Amino acid sequence: MIDGKVMVTGGAGYIGSHAVLALLDAGYRVVVVDNLVTGFAWAVDPRATLVEMAVEDPSIRDVMAEHCVRAVMHFAGSVVVPESVADPLKYYRNNTAATRTLIESAVAAGVPHFIFSSTAATYGAPDKVPVAEGDPTRPINPYGMSKLMSEAMLRDVASAHPLNYACLRYFNVAGADPQGRSGQSTVGATHLIKIAVEAATGKRAAVSVFGTDFPTRDGTGVRDYIHVSDLAEAHVAALKLLVERPGDSHILNAGYGRGFSVLEVLDAVDRVTNLSIERRLGGRRAGDPAELVADNGAILRTLDWTPRRDDLDGIVRDALAWERALAERGR
Repeated sequence: MIDGKVMVTGGAGYIGSHAVLALLDAGYRVVVVDNLVTGFAWAVDPRATLVEMAVEDPSIRDVMAEHCVRAVMHFAGSVVVPESVADPLKYYRNNTAATRTLIESAVAAGVPHFIFSSTAATYGAPDKVPVAEGDPTRPINPYGMSKLMSEAMLRDVASAHPLNYACLRYFNVAGADPQGRSGQSTVGATHLIKIAVEAATGKRAAVSVFGTDFPTRDGTGVRDYIHVSDLAEAHVAALKLLVERPGDSHILNAGYGRGFSVLEVLDAVDRVTNLSIERRLGGRRAGDPAELVADNGAILRTLDWTPRRDDLDGIVRDALAWERALAERGR
């Protein structure tokens, strides 16, 4: 435990709100910083303090001082790969430049621990799958590059200042809090399972499949899907390790180590819902690799963390339950 609070940037968003829950459930005190451009104030657990502010606002260091922040979990940023290809400057502003300012504020405020929401997109189109942390990082889209640049900044800052960090490279995050406290609520979300359960609840007419000619077992893209609550718990475990070993920093893949194709995911949604969701087959999107699956050996060895929800149908069930709850609330 730490003597102070954990600041969660983007804590009103999808992954950030689940990290807030995991921290609070573990006994940490939390202050959320979110500009609410894509997040929702109602998604922040009332046990946490919400400050509406952009992470690049230099006055965030005053918030750090006021709340005695001893660790930052940084989730705020832009996350849509095709959008990053169309508007790269947005991603270098929202992800790289904003992260630089946030790190500077953390250093100025004397915050000793920093956990960064990174991505498997840093690997680009890997030469082999599963991909390990030591494999080449060659992003094929601005989203991945914006995150890799932020990782490099953290590495350099940690060499010059009393700060250690963990970069968790997410694979495909899906599902919702099994207790129904949070889930993916973004309008127009691009996550496959989110889109599929929207179709299952009548919010969409069909699911578009982007690319049927990848060199994979059925021609569609293969991804490693991790339950958002497992991922949130990995962040809490990473924070515990940073506190226990302040001289060490870590870059870790956050995934389950096995992949499912787009069509296999849609089959799972059909199974869980007992429906047959319409699939509209189309061409590939810019910046999408054929296959991304984690070698998760390092995170299992390094953190006191064991994933508890490694079940595709279970991930779909939790996502579906959240989608139905949103519909009941008129959202």
